[in-house]
Amino acid sequence: MRVFRFFLAVIFASLAVQAHSQSITSHYTKLDVGDNCTVFDADEIGASFACEGYKGYGILFSEYDLRTSIFYGYVGDWYGEGAWESFQSFNAVNDTIEWRVHDGEPRATILRWFIDHLDPETGSPSEKTRGQVLVVSKIAQPGNGEGCIVAYVDARANPDANILARQAADSLISTFRCTIDTPAYIGVEGRFAGFPSRSFGP
Repeated sequence: MRVFRFFLAVIFASLAVQAHSQSITSHYTKLDVGDNCTVFDADEIGASFACEGYKGYGILFSEYDLRTSIFYGYVGDWYGEGAWESFQSFNAVNDTIEWRVHDGEPRATILRWFIDHLDPETGSPSEKTRGQVLVVSKIAQPGNGEGCIVAYVDARANPDANILARQAADSLISTFRCTIDTPAYIGVEGRFAGFPSRSFGP
């Protein structure tokens, strides 16, 4: 744990230096599946949509069996070969996406996910046991096609969750390899954090 915290401290210190040499800003868009998305695949348990994003960077939104998966940008062919990133439990997402823009280029997104957990008092999911996780994703760039989740921040366990998510978004995306590296929780991982599920195979 101490080594991991030291590693994060080095990354975020490096980020502070980089901030002097580039402009990093946040922009926000709304995700409205019923208004700005087009269905491109559907069956009896779910559907996939192509949605408007930010400055030409689109969103691939899928919802199957009450679970959500999202990719951003100019996603390559591997998405159509079974790529999926979500959580094991039933989940849903907020409608506000934060885009982290580096020198005018969208590089990462931050989106709040809601993770269902059973309430031991009722045996059913409840607001009291519902997890909230900020999911940090790498945006696929033109000619590259690699976009995926790079980090998670438990929004219920970390009072500075938004800051941690932005730091992760600005520091991890340049070196993270989507089909090789595994995203991890940044900060405290509380009891209501979700268990990720991901696949990049057919």
